[in-house]
Amino acid sequence: MKNIRVNTSTPYDVHIERGALSESGKLISAVLNSKKAVVITDDTVDKLYSSVLLNSLEKSGISADVFVFPHGEQSKNLQTLGQIFDFLCEKGLTRSDFLIALGGGVVGDITGFAAASYLRGIEFVQIPTTLLAQVDSSVGGKTAIDIKGGKNLVGAFKQPALVICDSDILRTLPEAELACGMAEVIKCGMIRDKSLFELCESHNISNIHEITDEIVYTCVDIKRQVVENDEFDRGERFTLNFGHTLGHAIEGWHNYTNYTHGMGVATGMCLITRRFCSNDIAERLEKCVEAYKLPVSTDIPMSELLPFCSKDKKCESDSISYIVCPEIGSVEIRRVTVAEFYKLMEG
Repeated sequence: MKNIRVNTSTPYDVHIERGALSESGKLISAVLNSKKAVVITDDTVDKLYSSVLLNSLEKSGISADVFVFPHGEQSKNLQTLGQIFDFLCEKGLTRSDFLIALGGGVVGDITGFAAASYLRGIEFVQIPTTLLAQVDSSVGGKTAIDIKGGKNLVGAFKQPALVICDSDILRTLPEAELACGMAEVIKCGMIRDKSLFELCESHNISNIHEITDEIVYTCVDIKRQVVENDEFDRGERFTLNFGHTLGHAIEGWHNYTNYTHGMGVATGMCLITRRFCSNDIAERLEKCVEAYKLPVSTDIPMSELLPFCSKDKKCESDSISYIVCPEIGSVEIRRVTVAEFYKLMEG
């Protein structure tokens, strides 16, 4: 068992332990006094884990209802958010009660935003069930939904009261979900930790479970350091967007269907690195990405992708930030005009 304390404006612990899901009630009771909750999850995770969580909550004297929505990025929208609010009202949730996000990044994002908004803010707990959510999205307090204008454009900063990461859950994930999470792990290695990148290089998608405990802990600790330094995304936290400027554009081009966030990030990292870094670094990154069955390029014309970049939340006025790793383990934030970024990428 490992604990990482995240000292943000509202401090909280990230509890990392195999089998932790079945102990969730006890872990939550140690942090929150409320005995009433709503679990928010998707239809895939619900079948696998809701009963385990509910049983654990019941043993700790916490009563909980479950709201289930269809899995996938397409559900992370205003309609689902409205349905969640109606459900919370129906169940009579008050300011002293709390939400539990049981699922991947989509579940965590929309649950966190609901918690930030309902009654102007109630507590919530993150129980991430995907590798991507455990290493990245469950930590740091960014919550959001997608609108027609783009991904994650409406949201709030809302730190959880507790994050519970159970590595055993990762063993039930399909290969594609593990690969999706590995894009964010590789990103952490590229921007901050050469040893982590080398660990990723020395493994592949077939033997990933040998290193899941280590990579979850290392990535959470990296995220902790960055978020503590820049909780509200005004400077250093931009570095966590390596690969995301183009990655989100690729996801948007695909209408967030049949193309995962991890695939977008992997491709975005490789495209930026190939464009702005040495061949050696680009080749090492591409080889590592391919070892986890992730794409390194796209057939979409850059002229079609770049308009999506202009809608990204990393744009400010007429400028845009993009992230480059000149060496593995180091990172630079570069800001240029949108027009200049277009010229750099199309050149």
